[in-house]
Amino acid sequence: MKVLITGAGGQVGRALIDTAPEDLALVALSHAELDIGDAAAVTSAVQRHAPDLIVNAAAYTAVDRAESESALARRINAEGPAHLAAAAAGCGARLLHVSTDYVFDGMAHTPYRPDSATHPVSAYGRTKLEGEEAVLRLLPAGTAIVRTAWVYASKGKNFVHTMLRLMQANGAVRVVADQVGSPTSAASVAAALWHLAARPASRGLYHWTDAGIASWYDFAVAIAEEGAARGLISREVAVTPIRTDQYPTPARRPAYSVLDSSALAELGLPPFHWRTRLRAVLEEIRNG
Repeated sequence: MKVLITGAGGQVGRALIDTAPEDLALVALSHAELDIGDAAAVTSAVQRHAPDLIVNAAAYTAVDRAESESALARRINAEGPAHLAAAAAGCGARLLHVSTDYVFDGMAHTPYRPDSATHPVSAYGRTKLEGEEAVLRLLPAGTAIVRTAWVYASKGKNFVHTMLRLMQANGAVRVVADQVGSPTSAASVAAALWHLAARPASRGLYHWTDAGIASWYDFAVAIAEEGAARGLISREVAVTPIRTDQYPTPARRPAYSVLDSSALAELGLPPFHWRTRLRAVLEEIRNG
């Protein structure tokens, strides 16, 4: 099977490359190599490479900046997936598309199922939902969407690296404690995507995160503890919980964004607890 990965320079894209099954023919294109917002470029790339499967890991993920750059966010998060779905339909390819917990408003108190009502409260969430709707409309029989949340990896810009930097520099951090979700390693997202790639009949909406629930504060405390144990920070760190209204941002975040991943688990994909995955990522950081 020939697989085309878009967004190959991002966290999930790199994890897909690192964990790709050996029997696949892989074409991995970064944003610099393929701007999915360019319809003509997408058509050309898909026709040239003629993949059996496209995995779209490309996204505009600057959540706060999307409030003032909504047109750019829409170009990448909504129009880009539509271009990919149309091109996939033209060559008979399947499409796996990565989406987000931000399609929900965070007002629930139990994990969101794939069929739960969506109601994004930010430009980022709205454009990601538009992307979902586009690919399901254009390629309904050949698309599977994986929503995930709180993604991080050993490389790239993410919460783990930010926390380690601030903890080392300041010895103290203040972190929001009233937003709850499931920290998820990019490797876990890649595993879910490769799991679905091997199941051609899989289509529609899926959720996948690491197991367990945490607030950003809980996540930061774990980073401090596990980071210190591995010598990544050289001092004791004070982690102070704060409310969302004490850390205002341009974009609203869901207060509760726990996703129900049971459908994928029932397909034979075992979940890892988020703290187990955190330890593995911190080991990767320590080992360079």
